[in-house]
Amino acid sequence: QVQLVESGGGLVQAGDSLRLSCAASGRTFSNYNMGWFRQAPGKGREFVAAISASGVSTYYADSVKGRFTVSRDNAKKMVYLQMNSLKPEDTAVYYCARGGPWYSGSDHYDQGKYDYWGQGTQVTVSS
Repeated sequence: QVQLVESGGGLVQAGDSLRLSCAASGRTFSNYNMGWFRQAPGKGREFVAAISASGVSTYYADSVKGRFTVSRDNAKKMVYLQMNSLKPEDTAVYYCARGGPWYSGSDHYDQGKYDYWGQGTQVTVSS
């Protein structure tokens, strides 16, 4: 059984930073790509960032590129999302998810390619 538990969310002001963490259970964490998604009130869930199993490759949504950084520590079974220069439009529930193999250039942001999801952590950015 795989479990993903996010933490690190909170209420911050525009321009502040937050670091989200995702703790994973399971023996083969290092074999899987991982992703971060978010869902704002009244909107659908959207891709934020993804990182390959080895940590070598990373991908970002255009809206967060240059401000957010995804990383992982396979020894600790952790994935992180460092969020800098936060904006009110970053307000959302943030989810981490375990991904399958990436065969095409769009797989990393395809929610259907992710099989396990955490419960989410709320990030609220005030203006």
